Amino acid sequence: MTWERKILWKIYGPTKENGWWRIKTNEELRTKYKFQDIVTVIKIRRLEWHGHLSRMNETRSVKKIFEGKLEGRRGRGRPRLRWINDVEDDLRKLGVKQLRMKALHREEWASIIREVKDKLKGL
Repeated sequence: MTWERKILWKIYGPTKENGWWRIKTNEELRTKYKFQDIVTVIKIRRLEWHGHLSRMNETRSVKKIFEGKLEGRRGRGRPRLRWINDVEDDLRKLGVKQLRMKALHREEWASIIREVKDKLKGL
């Protein structure tokens, strides 16, 4: 969010009020820039990619890497978060269950993506 606002401040420039220049507030930027914030776009694209990945042929390299298991011992401490953890967390917050089964059916997954877009736009 910070990087996005920094870019928008550069694009829209400062405002002159009562002879003084000031940068625009976040609310002013939000009204001028009517698109979704970058976090929403990332979440939606991540869900779209998950559906695509789930329906991929088992012989594809990307699918093998995604479903593959590493050998050897893991390091000490808490395991690192994986990409799928973020996807599952997003869907859990939105109330979607059985994501792996639903992702296999293109039409059902597309309707879930549409619902998610509507919910995230409302936030």
